Amino acid sequence: MATPPSNRSSTTPRKFLGLLSLPERNFVADALRTETVGGVLLLIAAVAALIWANTLPHGYEAVSHHHFGPAALGLDLSVEHWAADGLLAIFFFVAGIELKRELVAGDLRDPKAAVLPVAAAVCGMAVPAIVYVLTNALGDGSLQGWAVPTATDIAFALAVLAVIGTSLPSALRAFLLTLAVVDDLFAILIIAVFFTDSINFAALGGAVAGLVVFWLLLRWGVHGWYVYVPLALVIWALMYNSGIHATIAGVAMGLMLRCHPLEGEEHSPGEHIEHLVRPVSAGIAVPLFALFSAGVVISGGAIHDVFTRPETLGVLLGLVVGKAVGIFGGTWLTARFTRASLSDDLEWADVAAVATLAGIGFTVSLLIGELAFEGSPSLTDETKAAVLIGSFIAAVLATVLLKIRNSKYRALCEAEERDDDLDGIPDIYERDKPAYHLRMAAIYERKAAEHRRIAQVAGGASERDDGPA
Repeated sequence: MATPPSNRSSTTPRKFLGLLSLPERNFVADALRTETVGGVLLLIAAVAALIWANTLPHGYEAVSHHHFGPAALGLDLSVEHWAADGLLAIFFFVAGIELKRELVAGDLRDPKAAVLPVAAAVCGMAVPAIVYVLTNALGDGSLQGWAVPTATDIAFALAVLAVIGTSLPSALRAFLLTLAVVDDLFAILIIAVFFTDSINFAALGGAVAGLVVFWLLLRWGVHGWYVYVPLALVIWALMYNSGIHATIAGVAMGLMLRCHPLEGEEHSPGEHIEHLVRPVSAGIAVPLFALFSAGVVISGGAIHDVFTRPETLGVLLGLVVGKAVGIFGGTWLTARFTRASLSDDLEWADVAAVATLAGIGFTVSLLIGELAFEGSPSLTDETKAAVLIGSFIAAVLATVLLKIRNSKYRALCEAEERDDDLDGIPDIYERDKPAYHLRMAAIYERKAAEHRRIAQVAGGASERDDGPA
């Protein structure tokens, strides 16, 4: 007996990693364009840090350990410390806005659509942590660094894509971006919960009061950077002195911004501020953090220790193996049990390539590594080396996997960009609109008329050439 139409529609598998809506595609393209430029700067800064630290180690250490700032306010910090606690607060502010936007206007708004990237991100953090714990349990190592390999660096991953010259379809890029946003959220929670030793409740109360004022000013529609920037600096300083990592202040303020446009608004305040601050984060804050955090001395002995010491080996395996297995496994299992199916244009090999690319865990991994092994400078440096080597291996593996499918990606990207009717909207978004087909018909008719005219001219010339001499 034939299945009734209603039953057939209810059992049709839901597609994922399919074509994005046009507004979502434009937002992802703009966001990732900035992140790609920032990622290239991040890559340059990391290389510069390694060269500086390995050629002039005393100079690098003197600059990164140089202290400045108002000691009376508890802010006499080293350059390295200012970069990690100060500049990364800008990075986490943008992360907070991204998360808020995903929750109110992006993939995380729809619970059905959010299940897959959230499950993939959670598994992509849990499995690397498990790999680290198992490696250190078997090797009698320290379990303090379990959180180091859990983070993904979206900017560095996009820089790798730019360097190797491959293009991912917008759906895969959006999947990678959503993974990174959820990843950042859990990284923030890990930092706040597991790396807070003692709390100054007076300073914390002041920071909370400042956040309340920040929220009220937003609700009242107060405008002006000269109001919010000084207030943000006060909140950051109070949060730092409270004992909770100061970057939490950036996240909290980012989450308070309104990220859905009201009637008459082209862009929400959150989107507008993100557009202004993201270049500062991607182009200045994160590269400077990398410059003063990635400078470790790389020697034969240091590389040997990375592959033999349980703490560093756990970090390396967590990034290279744990991330790929966790994200791919979480995606496949979620699709399996939610009856979702992969887009017809993609294959599971593409998900595996993106999962491998997510093993690049530079910025937040370096930060967590500094927090996890704060009392052991040598182990901190070796952990940084493990992050760098693990991220490099993940990048090489992802490059191989992505290059295999690069021609397919190029064709998909060209199809997404094609705009034959020149109206500024890709044709793939207008295939079901009669007006698009009427415009295309007019274009083809003009081309046909032009070809007929050329044919007549050429035919007349041919007849004259064939005439008697």
